[in-house]
Amino acid sequence: MPAIKARLSPHSGRLLLLVAGMALSSADASPAQNSFYDPPASEIAGPPGTLIRQEAVVGAPGGAKAYRILYRSTGLKGETIAVSALVVVPDNVPPATGRQVVAWAHPTSGVVQKCAPSLARHKFDDIQGLKQMLDQGYVVVATDYPGLGTAGTHPYLVGSSEAHAVIDSVRAARAIEDAVAGSRYAVWGHSQGGQAVLFTGILSKSYAPELQLVGVAAAAPATDLATLLRDDFATMGGKNPTAMTLWSWARVFDAPIENVVAPEAMPTVDALANECIESFFDFVERQLTGRPLDTVFLSVPDVTEVEPWQSLMKENTPGVLPGLLPVFLAQGTSDTTVRPAVTEAYMRALCKAGSPVEMMVVPKVGHAFIAKHSAEAAVGWIARRFAGSPPPSDC
Repeated sequence: MPAIKARLSPHSGRLLLLVAGMALSSADASPAQNSFYDPPASEIAGPPGTLIRQEAVVGAPGGAKAYRILYRSTGLKGETIAVSALVVVPDNVPPATGRQVVAWAHPTSGVVQKCAPSLARHKFDDIQGLKQMLDQGYVVVATDYPGLGTAGTHPYLVGSSEAHAVIDSVRAARAIEDAVAGSRYAVWGHSQGGQAVLFTGILSKSYAPELQLVGVAAAAPATDLATLLRDDFATMGGKNPTAMTLWSWARVFDAPIENVVAPEAMPTVDALANECIESFFDFVERQLTGRPLDTVFLSVPDVTEVEPWQSLMKENTPGVLPGLLPVFLAQGTSDTTVRPAVTEAYMRALCKAGSPVEMMVVPKVGHAFIAKHSAEAAVGWIARRFAGSPPPSDC
């Protein structure tokens, strides 16, 4: 990996926006697996968090059992939708009160159906800290988010959509007989997934009062979308995630993309939206695909100042969490995607609101690898929250 990184330009890392690393590889989708993700309308009807179907998946580490699941969640207009996820059940005797659950929220994999992490060949490796969580006896559930695996455009960087999918994945995991899962859970996510778990912390109590969220752990979370996209647009790699955001929001919010993207750039934006981010080779391919955006892209000086995009960015920038909910933040000092100052500012806002926050700063680590470098600490922090230890605070 160091050799690969050495070949990248100083700003290439921005294309890794919200991507946990480069362990993902090409999807292993087969016709049978694709049909698994495509339920008829009659099967989608039902309460959020209920299970539609499940199937066993091979390759889980440490003797664990794994399942691909399809479950019901809530769409952006309050409608019932189908969402997919991966559930991993440890090989241990469950306690009488049921196993505790950790929901993993993944970083960016793409914005179209084929980019579901549950279809990746190295799906288990991409859940950061999975072995440690299984060793602790936790059920681990990893949602794909809406529109990844299942039909429809993925609502990329849309906080409520991600949070509903995370919370309902916990509910659905409890319906798997082998899981013997209880009602206590924690959330752990990276970048886009960091945004997802923060919104989960905001919405959990009102959306799923029957569940008890014990803590929120986030590595380099997307907390200030306007700053994030404004910074990213300044580089070649950064234009790629900006393009994905605009493409997704144009479809899920009916935002007029033609008002901010030059007509000549739309073929490139469409091409980028239909590519997944699953390996280093995808990273190189996306750089080549997105190269025309260096010549022509936006038709406005600053998309973050144009409506409705400005309001949508504000709506999907997470606010503070309930004051007593413990938070763990991890940030690499070499991150040029989610700048350390942005995460530090969010920490200060949490502290001011009364949240106990533990902040882990990792020297010389960039955005792509911060979840990997902080996973052991995050899982240890989660274990102490499940054990009822008083949460530490660096406020």
